[in-house]
Amino acid sequence: MDAIDQAILTQLHQDARTSLKELGERVGLSSPSVSERLRRLEERGVVRAFTVDIEPRALGYQLQAIVRIRPLPGQLAAVEQLIRDTPEFCECDKVTGDDCFVARVFVRSIEQLDGVLDRIADKAQTNTAIVKAQTIRRRAPPWVPGV
Repeated sequence: MDAIDQAILTQLHQDARTSLKELGERVGLSSPSVSERLRRLEERGVVRAFTVDIEPRALGYQLQAIVRIRPLPGQLAAVEQLIRDTPEFCECDKVTGDDCFVARVFVRSIEQLDGVLDRIADKAQTNTAIVKAQTIRRRAPPWVPGV
């Protein structure tokens, strides 16, 4: 990945809706050249998707919580499926350590959060923290020269 690829990724990370023409102007290439570079970045798996960033509060989700989940013995697969089937779980990582999952939940109220957690209470222990502020929004990792 060279400096131009990095510049393209930086621009797209800031606004994935940037047109090829505008992207080309910003990085000093023609639209077809940018298109070809993007195609190669996708083929190499560097770019996985072009996406939209939705503000949960605008949809009425006033609370978000980080939930650490420790399935009870023999319940790992069932808990994983419950997490997948519960739309309030918007992100979830399977992790090492005492807990098996760390999930981000978006809810409209504490009562709704209780309902979400009650769905898995007979299959797992949970530890929940309410998010006060998101200090760092999701961002790309630093570019590694020569990758």
